[in-house]
Amino acid sequence: MVHQHLNVSPGPTEGTVYSESGEKMTPPEGWAFLPAGNAAVTRRVKLKSPVWVVQVKYRRRMMSKGIWAPIDDILAAKQEVAAKRATPAYADERKRELARRQAKQKVYTQDFHDQIIKFLNFHPRYEKAAQHLGKIITTHATPVGSGTVARTQRIPIEKRAEAAVIAWMRHKTTAYDAMKIPRVKGKRSEVRRDLAKKSIAVLETYRHGQAPKEDCPLKQALAEDHTF
Repeated sequence: MVHQHLNVSPGPTEGTVYSESGEKMTPPEGWAFLPAGNAAVTRRVKLKSPVWVVQVKYRRRMMSKGIWAPIDDILAAKQEVAAKRATPAYADERKRELARRQAKQKVYTQDFHDQIIKFLNFHPRYEKAAQHLGKIITTHATPVGSGTVARTQRIPIEKRAEAAVIAWMRHKTTAYDAMKIPRVKGKRSEVRRDLAKKSIAVLETYRHGQAPKEDCPLKQALAEDHTF
């Protein structure tokens, strides 16, 4: 059954919410709050009856903090999910799903690494450095749930790889992390663009097969990584 759910936002006090029109409301008697985090239970509750979906704006998108719903529906949904997860069939399906995800992640990780190597475009003289740098950045950027640019689907993978390299360079080869950047709109982006240009200039040395200077920040960063 499809229900019409109500979208609300957190109210001024615990146990209150605001409607989309700004009206302060209190959930009906016999309702309880189910925090976000258990998608299976939330889905089942939403199928049982209309609920109030508590949302907050995070950056440019809306995120659910949980739902208000009849407490009996919440308890029933939790019992149903627990019963399903206790069956051998569910355990087998979980194993198959885990194997599928691991296989998919392995393919993506390799593709992402290949795109990083392509973007670096180092001279054959620095092939070893390119492979090592690719491994470092891929390991950092690709874990599921990492929240890095590598996990977004909004831009092509080659752009994700480029952004991941520049982000790594910004944190590892510049003073960005220690900078005191004025809280002025657009200033942080401006600083990042300037640092990106400097990072590209560093990469050009390796792309042309030139010998880096002793104070080359990339050379120093790689030297500090004892696996290199």
